[in-house]
Amino acid sequence: MTDTRPGTALPPPRAAVHAASGNRLGAAHPRQEGPADLRLVPPALAAWAAAALALGAPPSWAAFAVALCVAAAGMLVLPGAMGRARRQAHLAGSGHAWGRLSVAAVLLCAGASTASAVLHGADVRRGPVPALAARYAEVTAELEVSSDPRLTRPRVTGDHVAPTSVVIDARVLRVTTAGGTETSTRTPVLLIADAIPPTSREPDGPAPGSGTGSPWQALLPSTRLRVQARLAPPLADSGQIAAVLRVSRGAAPHVVGAPSGLQRFAGELRAGLREATDGLPPDARALLPGLVVGDTSRVPAVLHDAFRATDLTHLLAVSGANFTILLALLIGPPGRAHRAERGGLAPRLGIPLRATALLGGTLALGFVIVCRPDPSVLRAAACGGIALLAIGTGRRRSLIPALAAAVLLLVLYDPWLSRSYGFLLSVLATGALLTIAPRWSAALRSRGVPPRLAEALAAAAAAQAVCAPVVAVLAARVSLVAVPCNLLAEFAVAPATVLGFAALATAPVAMPLAKALAWCASWPTGWIATIARTGAALPGNGVDWPGGWSGGFLLALATGVVVLVGRRMVRHPWWSTACALLLLIVVMQPPSLTRVITGWPPPGWRLVMCDVGQGDAAVLSTGGGSAVVVDAGPDPVLADRCLRSLGITRIPLVLLTHFHADHVAGLPGVLRGRSVGAIETTGFQEPLDQAEFVRRQAAARRIQVTRAVAGELRRAGPLEWQVLWPPPRPAPVPEGPNDASVTLLVRTAGLTMLFLGDLEPPAQRELLRTPAGARLARVDVLKVAHHGSAYQDPELLRRAAPRLALISCGEDNPYGHPSPSTVAALQSGGATVLRTDRDGALAVMGAAEEGLLWAAADAGPTTGREAARAPPGQGLGRED
Repeated sequence: MTDTRPGTALPPPRAAVHAASGNRLGAAHPRQEGPADLRLVPPALAAWAAAALALGAPPSWAAFAVALCVAAAGMLVLPGAMGRARRQAHLAGSGHAWGRLSVAAVLLCAGASTASAVLHGADVRRGPVPALAARYAEVTAELEVSSDPRLTRPRVTGDHVAPTSVVIDARVLRVTTAGGTETSTRTPVLLIADAIPPTSREPDGPAPGSGTGSPWQALLPSTRLRVQARLAPPLADSGQIAAVLRVSRGAAPHVVGAPSGLQRFAGELRAGLREATDGLPPDARALLPGLVVGDTSRVPAVLHDAFRATDLTHLLAVSGANFTILLALLIGPPGRAHRAERGGLAPRLGIPLRATALLGGTLALGFVIVCRPDPSVLRAAACGGIALLAIGTGRRRSLIPALAAAVLLLVLYDPWLSRSYGFLLSVLATGALLTIAPRWSAALRSRGVPPRLAEALAAAAAAQAVCAPVVAVLAARVSLVAVPCNLLAEFAVAPATVLGFAALATAPVAMPLAKALAWCASWPTGWIATIARTGAALPGNGVDWPGGWSGGFLLALATGVVVLVGRRMVRHPWWSTACALLLLIVVMQPPSLTRVITGWPPPGWRLVMCDVGQGDAAVLSTGGGSAVVVDAGPDPVLADRCLRSLGITRIPLVLLTHFHADHVAGLPGVLRGRSVGAIETTGFQEPLDQAEFVRRQAAARRIQVTRAVAGELRRAGPLEWQVLWPPPRPAPVPEGPNDASVTLLVRTAGLTMLFLGDLEPPAQRELLRTPAGARLARVDVLKVAHHGSAYQDPELLRRAAPRLALISCGEDNPYGHPSPSTVAALQSGGATVLRTDRDGALAVMGAAEEGLLWAAADAGPTTGREAARAPPGQGLGRED
C-alpha cells in the first residue's frame, strides 16, 4: 500500500533495500525505525488468562465462554459492521477499524485458548485412572515415559532422611485392574519408584542422581514400560496429572518398547557430556551438565540451595539465555535485532538468508530435544523460531512481537503452561530484558557507566525487579544479593555454555577433545559456583517476606517505590553512595556492628543453642572465634548461619551425640569454610545411611572421626567436659540410636551444663547407676533430652535440678515437643524453661557467681537483658 498524499515519501520496501545493497546476503543495516509493535500483546495475554481460568472451569461454562467469544468477534467483523468501519476510516483515518479488528482478535484468541484448555483438561479426567486412584487400586499399567527421570531432594523428616525416590512423568496407555478389565487410555500420571541411595564424591554430601544404582534412572523419554503399581490421587495443586503411580518396592522397570531414535541420540549426547565431566572438580562436575542441558542430577543439595538463595537457579533450568547464546553465534546478538538482520557467524561464512533460517531452525529443534521441552526452553525456541522466520523472509526482527507470538502459540499448544511458574518467570524476564533493560542501560550510560557494565547491570536489575514478586510467592523470601550475583555470574555464563555445548557435540566422536573442552569450561563454571556459595554464605543474603500472592503483590508495590525513589536518587551521588553502603552493611552484617545494633551475640557468651528447627545444635565457646559444636541440626543453611552470626571460624571438635538426621544432617553447614580438628561420634552406627553420610563428610575434608566413650575427659581453652554415656564395651545393646546418645557434663567459667542428647528413660536410669551418674548433682544448665518429649526419667530431672533448662525444637512440629508435662516438671523444680521454637536462638553467659544471663537471637539490643539476670540459686526472669 502506497501513500499518495503530497509531501509524503515512504521508505522503499525491505526487498528493495536488500536488492539495492549489491550484496547477495542482503543489507547489513537497513533503516528500521518506528514505535514498538504491541499488536500481538493483547491477544497473547487474553489467551494466557483464558487458558489459566478454563483449565479449572466446568466444561459447560467453558463451552459457553467459547461461544460467547466467537459470537462477539463475529459481530465485530460482520460485513455491515466492516462496511461502516471502512466508510468511517475513509473520513477519519483507519484507527477505528483496526480497533474493532484488534478486539475481535483478542476475543477469538481467548476463545481458542479456552477450547484448547478444555480439551487438555479432559485428558486428566478421561478414562478409568482417576476413579481407580481414588480407590488406591492395584493395577498393571503400560506407560510411555514423557520426561527424564529425576530424584527427589534429601528431606529430613523427624529423625530420619526421607528415602530418595525416582520421579518420572508418563502417560498411561493401557491399564488392567485386578479383576482383569483392560482399558486403553492416554492419561498423564506421575510414576514414583525406589532409588538405590547413591554414593557421592561431593564434599556437600550425596547429590540426588549422582549415582546410577537404580535402573529407573536410565530410562529415556518415549520408552514404553509395563509396571505393577498402586494408584493414588495426586496432590490438590497437581492439576496436570490424574494420579500417582507408586511402583512396588524393589521392582525394576519392564521395558516393552524402546525409545525413539531421536531420544536415544539425545540420551547419548547427555551421557557423553557427563562422561566428559567425570574428571573435573566437584562443583564443575556437578554444574556443567546443568548449565548446558539442564541435567542437575549431580548437583548436591547444599549447592542447589546456594543457587536458590542467590536467585541463580535459572542457570540450572536451561533458561532462554542458553539458546540465545547459541543463536547469537549464528545470527548476532539480540540487541541488534531492531536494526540488523545479519550478524554472527552466518554472514562471515557466506550463508544465505534462507539457509541461515533453516540452520537456526535445526539448531532450535535440536536444543529442545537435547535440553527437554521445559517451559523456558519452549519459550526461547519459539521466540528464536519466529526471529528466524523473519530472517528467512527478509522482514524486520522485532523481538516484542516475537515474544507475544511465542506466548500465544505455546499457550494454544499446551494450556498447562499458563499455570506454570517457570513459564511465567521466563516470559517476565524476557519481557523485562526487551523493554525495561534498554532504558535503564541508556540512563546508566548517560551517567558515565561503561556501556558493557551498564547493559549487564540493567539486565540483571530489570529481570530481578519483575521476577522477584513471583519468586516471593513461591519462596516467601527476597534475595538481597541476586542482582550482584547475577551480574558477576553473567560474564561466565557465555563461555561456560559455548564450551559445554562444544564438549556435548564432540563427546560421541572424540572423547579426549570433549574432556579438554569440559576442562576449559570448568573454570567459568567453577566461578559461577563460587559466586553462588559466597552469596549464600553472606549473613544478610535475604530477608523473609510474606508468601502467597498477597506477599507478591506487596513486593511488587515495594519494588515500584524503590524504582521511583531510585530514579531520583541517582541524581544525588552522595545519597546513592550512602544507600549502597547501607545495603552492603545489611548484607555483610559485620559482627562488631551487628552486636552493637542487635545485641547478638551477647558479650561473654558461653553456650548458644542454635535455632535450627526440629533438631539439636549447640555451640560451646572456647574463645577467640573458636568453639566446640555439639550436634549439627537438620539443616546445613541454618547451622552455618548460626555459626556465622557467632563469628566461629575454628572448631576443635564436632561432637555428634547420635546419628539421627535431626542431629547430623546439618553437618555440611558446620564444616563449610571452617577449620575443624576432629569429629567425635557415638559407637552405635545406626541409622547406617546417616553414619555413612558423616564418614563421607569427614573423608572429603580429611577430618579424623573418633568414638566417644564414658570416662573421657577433654579440655579446649576455658572449656572442659566429661563423657558420661555411652559406657565402653561390654555394655547393654541400646534399644535404638537415642539410647546411644553421647551425654556430656560441661564446665566453663564455673557453670555446669548437662547435655543429654536424645536419651530415653531406660538409658537415663542406667546413666544414674554408673559411677559418674551417681555423683551427678545440681547443674546450672540442662539441655533437655529429646527436644523436651514426655519420656523423661523423674529421678534424673530431680537429681540435675537445673536453674535453666534449654529445649531445642521446631515451631509447630508434629510431635508435640516439648511436652507440657516435661515443662511443668522442670518448672516445679525451680528451672526457667526456654525453648527455641518460641524464643529463637538462646545464649547463656556470665559466671556462676554472677548469675546466668540469656538472650534470644531476635531480642534486639540490651533493653530486656538486665531483666534476665538473677543471683545464684534463683530462677531467671523471662525476656518478652
